[in-house]
Amino acid sequence: MMRDVAGDLANFGRDLPKAELHLHIEGTLEPDLMFELAHRNAVPLPYASVEDVRRAYVFSDLQSFLDIYYAGCRVLLREQDFYDLTWAYLTRAAAQGVRHAEIFFDPQTHTDRGVAFEAVITGIHRALDDGHDRLDISSGLILCFLRHLSVDAAMQTLTDAMPYREWILGVGLDSSEVGHPPSKFRTVYDRARETGLLPVAHAGEEGPPAYIWEALDLLHARRIDHGVRCTEDARLVARLVEEQIPLTVCPMSNVKLRVFPSLRQHNLKRMLERGLLATVNSDDPAYFGGYVADNLEAAAAALELGREDLILLARNSFMASFLSEGEKRRHLNDLSGFADQPSLKTTS
Repeated sequence: MMRDVAGDLANFGRDLPKAELHLHIEGTLEPDLMFELAHRNAVPLPYASVEDVRRAYVFSDLQSFLDIYYAGCRVLLREQDFYDLTWAYLTRAAAQGVRHAEIFFDPQTHTDRGVAFEAVITGIHRALDDGHDRLDISSGLILCFLRHLSVDAAMQTLTDAMPYREWILGVGLDSSEVGHPPSKFRTVYDRARETGLLPVAHAGEEGPPAYIWEALDLLHARRIDHGVRCTEDARLVARLVEEQIPLTVCPMSNVKLRVFPSLRQHNLKRMLERGLLATVNSDDPAYFGGYVADNLEAAAAALELGREDLILLARNSFMASFLSEGEKRRHLNDLSGFADQPSLKTTS
């Protein structure tokens, strides 16, 4: 009997214990939940059906995606909305082998609409607590600043977050990259680090390698989100390899937003071959067509990644996390135990 090797590998990648480190919780708003919340909160939508929403998810670049993304967020108004959004993500993540998630949220997207910061973070935090207790998924929450807004607005958001400091792991930087270099937010990051928040930053997606240098040298980012354009700068690659600075790569997102013409042309495999600490993540899965295991499966098929590549990517995901060394060791032991199961040894 012929075996479906590709199917075996896909199942292996789906069940493989892993962490997800680049996930915007607002980007997990599936069309069915969008309609449910719109009805619950009496928010009109410019779409007649779930199918109409999905047909709108064709993007020419990052900004065309952001326009739809921010419009979708209008249905999120109450604490329970943010709970439901986060819980829906966690149940999907659990089914895709996620054991730990470090999740971005964009409070400015909501507070600028008059939604209370407390409602946003409390709803998300309650769901993350339930995810730990009911799904055995540990998590951390990363507050992102919208880089197309002002530094003063970012500083105010950081101030608003301080009453909830114990619920927040770090700070990040997202939204429109081109024209908004990391250096713009140096003072905000200085303040955030003073409070003990861990710095990460989106850089090198649409922006040039110079933005990655700035994120490292000026923001002291511990992790670079995306970072795929680093391969245009050999000196930068050498530094990233030497310092083992993690890159949270999102393959399906990169194709949807035209960073790469197709997955076959993505540089993920080359990044691994050069010794970069690359991980695979889903970014905004409701908009880009797949969660983390879907990204692994698609990348494996397009780039001819094998079993050992998937294990390496899973290992990298835990190594790149902000878990304690003891927690990392526990997850890596679980990963080794999973990969060593005799029934999985034949997966090529």
